[in-house]
Amino acid sequence: MPQDEISSQNLALALGLTRRRVSEVKAQDRLPMTATGKISLHGLLRRGWQACLDDGRAAAPDTGTIGDLRKTALALKVEAQRLALDESKGRLLDVTAANAAIDEIASTIRDALLNWPARVSGIIAAEMQADPHLVQTILQQHINDLLTEAADRFDPPNMGSGEPEVGAY
Repeated sequence: MPQDEISSQNLALALGLTRRRVSEVKAQDRLPMTATGKISLHGLLRRGWQACLDDGRAAAPDTGTIGDLRKTALALKVEAQRLALDESKGRLLDVTAANAAIDEIASTIRDALLNWPARVSGIIAAEMQADPHLVQTILQQHINDLLTEAADRFDPPNMGSGEPEVGAY
């Protein structure tokens, strides 16, 4: 094959097109052909290969040049490799495992807070010279209010239901 010729398949590979797209353009007689039925590289360069392959659809969005597409593909490939490396080094967290760990920590803190009034009410009552049972009851009520407020803040009733919370914008 002379150096001025290229097959439809090789042109498609070189330009990142499908063979079908090159065949469509070839069928519309928009590609410069040689006497042997191959595509003329010199003719493509002289006419401008983008003009030969442009089908005149002005409404189609400009997707950039093939170089831009290749750069984007390379950037996506690099990002995928970076994520794979981060995963292999343990830098990424599994959402389910993270949520389970948070739930365990929160329940441990909640249990500690619920048990705290019983542990300290006697000490506080002695310092204040008050009834230990009354101090424990008051502390428990305030701890329950605190936990209820925290639960409402961190786990709103409509969370995940798709409905907005009343008054929330």
